[in-house]
Amino acid sequence: MWPKSKEVSTDQFYPSSSDTPGTGHTDMEGGMEKIEMTDEPTANVNDSGLKRDLHLRHMVMIAISGTIGTGLFLTSGKTVATAGPLGALLAYMVIGVWLVFVCQAIGEIATLLPLPGAFTAWGSRVFDEAFSFQMTWVYFLNWALTIPAELSASSLIVAFWLPEGSHFPTWLVPVLVIIALVIINLLGVSVYGEIEYWFSILKVVTIVIFIICGILVDAGAVGGHTYGGENWRIDGAPFKGGFRAFLSVLVSVGFAYGGTELSGVTAAESSNPHKHVPKAVNTVLVRIAFFYILSIFFLGSIVANSDPRLLNSDGTVINAPFTIVFVKAGLKGGASYMNAVILTSVISAANSDFYVATRMLMSLARNGWAPKFIGRTNSRGVPLFAVAITTAFSCIALVMIYAGASTVFDWLVSLIGSIIFLAWCCILFLHFRFRACWKAQGRSPSELPYVSWGYPYGHYLASIIAFGCVLASFYLSIASKPHADPVLGTSDPKYKAALNTWAQGLLGAWFPWFMAVSLYFGYKFIKGTKIVNPAEADLDTGRWVPVPQPEDEDDGVKKPLWKRILAFLM
Repeated sequence: MWPKSKEVSTDQFYPSSSDTPGTGHTDMEGGMEKIEMTDEPTANVNDSGLKRDLHLRHMVMIAISGTIGTGLFLTSGKTVATAGPLGALLAYMVIGVWLVFVCQAIGEIATLLPLPGAFTAWGSRVFDEAFSFQMTWVYFLNWALTIPAELSASSLIVAFWLPEGSHFPTWLVPVLVIIALVIINLLGVSVYGEIEYWFSILKVVTIVIFIICGILVDAGAVGGHTYGGENWRIDGAPFKGGFRAFLSVLVSVGFAYGGTELSGVTAAESSNPHKHVPKAVNTVLVRIAFFYILSIFFLGSIVANSDPRLLNSDGTVINAPFTIVFVKAGLKGGASYMNAVILTSVISAANSDFYVATRMLMSLARNGWAPKFIGRTNSRGVPLFAVAITTAFSCIALVMIYAGASTVFDWLVSLIGSIIFLAWCCILFLHFRFRACWKAQGRSPSELPYVSWGYPYGHYLASIIAFGCVLASFYLSIASKPHADPVLGTSDPKYKAALNTWAQGLLGAWFPWFMAVSLYFGYKFIKGTKIVNPAEADLDTGRWVPVPQPEDEDDGVKKPLWKRILAFLM
């Protein structure tokens, strides 16, 4: 193995690399820390106690695994049923464009500063410590709530295989999953990465099969009926419900995409952030666009938006959108196969959620925003106390089962989708601020180890989309308040359902922003923090500088086509 540079501090808790152990040479020049490379090999562990055991294939597939889950497999049908095939497709495309530039922003800064806590730690460097405080707590809450959301669906998924009238205790399923999550995360990041890699491959293979199946069914090659574009011309299609329906599905689409930004969080445990982070943010985006856009296109083409099964109101996999297409293709075992895939997806997504939640807790502790003992790691680089606290949050899923897993899941989708929007907005803002600090210190973008493409105009476009999505969620949360039927009054079941949906949107739209503003100004008032002067921003402490690697023997040699295809997919 080629030697790596001695790593300096990777946590903003340390004021400078001179406070960290090691033999790497640093000095101060012009008020900023100058980091020089060394040829000494180093242990695969950074100063935060985390181990750099994640490789490129892990990071790429973790990002895919964090996004492809219940959001696509279970809620995409509701998106098509609400907004029609074109409305759903546009929603996924618009949010996808926003996400492209969010990940580019993450790639640029995470490659330079692969800090524990990732983008939640950047605020203290380039803007205000209070900003990092609020963002870290909000992002932790996002993943702490996402775990119960994933687990609440697990009991419904397993119920598909149970005979009618079965007395099987549904709470047992989340308990077993929670135990598995704890064991996986206690074994260390390398085990976590390897498990996520294989789970992700299963999901990728399933979506590829679905897309191939969709092509054959749509063309009439299987299933006995040629759909073509007929479902784009039926009543209500292609833009069902108009512009308002399109706006109403944006949050659920955000929930489906949530997790793509995980490549920034895993940078602190990457064996080579300079190489892995850029490839992760670039290759994953192409695959996510391929998987999501094509899946939604064929789903809307094959299944009519008026099909009641798309709403999946009972939360069972037999009505899951992917299963409907498998059945139309004549694959009788499609439901059971899809059920198994969705179950593994729930476990995989919950595993990623669990991992991120523990790292956010550790970052809070290392920065003095939570008790310090929470940030302690064992010899495997695992923050044990953070794992224990995250496990306690996971157990909320057990309570949800008694409150109605399907109902609670809808509430959490609304809340989590809005928190994801908030996080993406904060990332874009920090990237603009980072570039301002970089420029104020007389540095050129060419000095960055990775430069995000599309800056600044692509990021301006993403900011416009972000502003529009947030404004739309605020508007719909108020304007969609239902009115009771003059005859049936408040006892009307349809009114009660509409009122519940309105309350979900109201909570989801406003609570994350109210919480973020309260945390920011509360911390700022108590601690008296000040906005960082761009010329004095610390853009060096925590940088990971690799030793130049010799060119690979295979460089310049064109690989066979089948190897290139396999490398692209896997």
